[in-house]
Amino acid sequence: MAKEIFRVVTRGADGKIRIRDFVKHDQIAKMHTQIGVDDCSTDLGIRGMPVFEGLVGPIPEGKNIVRYESPEVFETLTKEWSVAKSPRRNRSVQRIDQAESQTPGT
Repeated sequence: MAKEIFRVVTRGADGKIRIRDFVKHDQIAKMHTQIGVDDCSTDLGIRGMPVFEGLVGPIPEGKNIVRYESPEVFETLTKEWSVAKSPRRNRSVQRIDQAESQTPGT
């Protein structure tokens, strides 16, 4: 599916995340120099998309969005993602609880 939105994520002077969406990557090229094209992504939808100096990307985001991030935003979001812990369930405890509840006469 063709990508329809080109999203640039940066951090403003006030420290807040700033997101700008563009309809064409040409609009980004007015602000950033294109230094190549992506030729190795496992997401075939972004292969051939431009690579811009000073931005990390292209990164697939949903079905029709290509995302570019400033290096600082990329590093910050990656760190936040890596330390976020998903709740883990101990399956052996769960099986014991289930076995006890299924034991007749208890």
